[in-house]
Amino acid sequence: MSSIDLNGIFPPVTTPFVDDQVAYDKLAANVEKYGRTGLKGIVVLGSNGEYVSLSEAEKRKVVETVVQATPDHMSVIAGTGCESTRETIRLTADCAAAGAHAALVVTPHYFGGKMSDAALIKHFTTVADNSPIPVLLYNVPQFTHVNLTVNVVAELSGHPNIIGIKDSTGNVMQLGEFLGRVDAGFSILVGTASALYGALTLGCVGGVLALANVTPDTCVQIQTLIQQGDFKAAQQIQLKMIPVNKAVTAVYGIAGLKSALDMLGYFGGEPRAPLLPSTDEAKTAIENILKQAGLLE
Repeated sequence: MSSIDLNGIFPPVTTPFVDDQVAYDKLAANVEKYGRTGLKGIVVLGSNGEYVSLSEAEKRKVVETVVQATPDHMSVIAGTGCESTRETIRLTADCAAAGAHAALVVTPHYFGGKMSDAALIKHFTTVADNSPIPVLLYNVPQFTHVNLTVNVVAELSGHPNIIGIKDSTGNVMQLGEFLGRVDAGFSILVGTASALYGALTLGCVGGVLALANVTPDTCVQIQTLIQQGDFKAAQQIQLKMIPVNKAVTAVYGIAGLKSALDMLGYFGGEPRAPLLPSTDEAKTAIENILKQAGLLE
């Protein structure tokens, strides 16, 4: 089993499309730019990567592209969660073979009413037992409508091949409950930049943040300042970034995130149907928000 250091900031990178086809060259170019920042690694095939809209073959090639474009000092975490345990194990093995250092496994959710604590514990345990790379739990109930309970996370934290969790609820109280119950060495990553300051001061080791796609150095700076004990400076940056994060997540979604990327020198492009591209009004609003935050002139 490979080891991976999760202390730091990871962007869940977008998947670029041109004429609705994956633009692997644009993806590689974006990742190479991230390699020149202070980011700890790359998360590929996350929610912002529109993994649900990709074919199996596309998923594998996307991971291969990201691994090849990522510099050696950074880690690659691949989203490998599928609805069945069997398919999750298969995709995890394939992503490991492609060079991913760890797997981010989302909760199965189609049969959400039957995803009891026992079902989830069995699923994640079986995946981890069969994975050649370390596994991170992925809790994103705003999309899945399944929330990993403190009891489930506490139990799974004892598995030697389950090394952490990305929690995207934004619920700092739940993060605190996780921190109080998990085994030593189990890493908790916050999944929304609006809660970054609070999560890091509680004891989370880092974040997987949509905001880190558009302003990676700012997110890294917040963590660095907190580690240095300069909470006031970190707080000021955090407050300035909340409107930006809100714009590229809750308000304008993936289309808005991609529009912001285009404005900031990365390739964003349009999301894959059925998601709609940003309207002209949305683009204007996003541009103004970026300017107010000092990210655009």
